[in-house]
Amino acid sequence: MKPCTQCGKCCQHYSDGGLSATSEEIDWWQTFRPEIARYVDDGQIWMHPETGERLPECPFLTADAARADEQSITSASAANAGGRVRYSCSIYHDRPDDCRHYPVSIDEMRRDGCEMLELRDLDNPIRAQRALDQLMSDSRPPLSGPVASTESGATQRAR
Repeated sequence: MKPCTQCGKCCQHYSDGGLSATSEEIDWWQTFRPEIARYVDDGQIWMHPETGERLPECPFLTADAARADEQSITSASAANAGGRVRYSCSIYHDRPDDCRHYPVSIDEMRRDGCEMLELRDLDNPIRAQRALDQLMSDSRPPLSGPVASTESGATQRAR
C-alpha cells in the first residue's frame, strides 16, 4: 500500500451528504470551533450557512493554493503539484469521526478509486486489510471481526 497521495477522492466522494457528525462533535464545534459549526444545520454537516442547502463539497477541502472558482482548479495550482492537484483539510485535527476513520476497508478504497492501493493489495485483500488496519490504528479500530470480504462478495478469514 502506498502512502496517501492527497488526491482528495475520498473527501469528494463523501462530501455531498455521505458524511455525518455526532451530536458531541457538533456541540464541541459550537463551543470551540464556531467556524465549523456554521456549516451545520439541524444536525446535518456541510450545509450552506445562509441558505441551509447541502454543499456539493466539503467547505474545508482545499486544493493546493487556491480555486479559480467553485468548480475548477487554477492552472497555476495544478502546475505547482506537477500537473496533479493535491488536497488538504483545513480542519484536519477537528474533522468528524467519519473522516477520521476513513478508509475502513480495502473494498471501500477500491470502490472510491483510492490511489493508495497497489496491484498486490488487490491480489491479497486480507493482507492489505491487515496493513490498512495497522496504518489506521491511531485513527480507528480495526475492521470489525476477523472476516474480510473479497471482490466477489465471498468472505475469507484473516489469518
